[in-house]
Amino acid sequence: MSWLPILILTALVFALAVFVLKLPRTLWTLFGSALLFGLAGYAAQGNPGQPSAPASPVRDDAAQSGELMVEARREFYPEGRLPSRFVVTADAFTRRGQHDQAANFLRNAVAENPKDGEAWLALGNALVEHAGGRLTAAALYAYSQAEKVSPENPAPTYFLGLAFLRAGEPANTLTLWRELLESAPADAEWRGPLAARLERLEAILGVTEQEGSVETEE
Repeated sequence: MSWLPILILTALVFALAVFVLKLPRTLWTLFGSALLFGLAGYAAQGNPGQPSAPASPVRDDAAQSGELMVEARREFYPEGRLPSRFVVTADAFTRRGQHDQAANFLRNAVAENPKDGEAWLALGNALVEHAGGRLTAAALYAYSQAEKVSPENPAPTYFLGLAFLRAGEPANTLTLWRELLESAPADAEWRGPLAARLERLEAILGVTEQEGSVETEE
């Protein structure tokens, strides 16, 4: 039964060419032969009874990284307090992996309100992502401004440490995260997750407990 629609379609194409497009009679045989040749090839290699398979979803690593970055940043701010409109728009670009566009909106955010600590932090993150994980001077300045306007918030120090880690400078990451953990209030919600991440990083790097240095494998 799966061949019947194909044969009907072939006949309709031939009729369309002859009666609607006014194909010259001298070309009828040639056109019909071409259609039959196509059907023969499909019969030899095609499988009309084979069910279609859904295409494999395309993984967008940049978008996934942006989504995780936005979610991680929001963990350091009260759930009920929304960021500025510029930050909200920038987050939409970040989630799509368009970090250069996000940085442009965030520059507008800090220009409008230089005391917006979350905007400065988001700008630092966007600049690092746009630079492929490199900690540029502009990103470092954004992190320093975020810490300056919100000294009580641990997020700038945490993400600066993360940027150092991505830049291949784990020693700086260890220093920053240890200092942050030591100064953290005992009841801080982020203290436990930070301690766990610091412990995993120390285990991966092979840090000695006595000296706090990074061991290299022979």
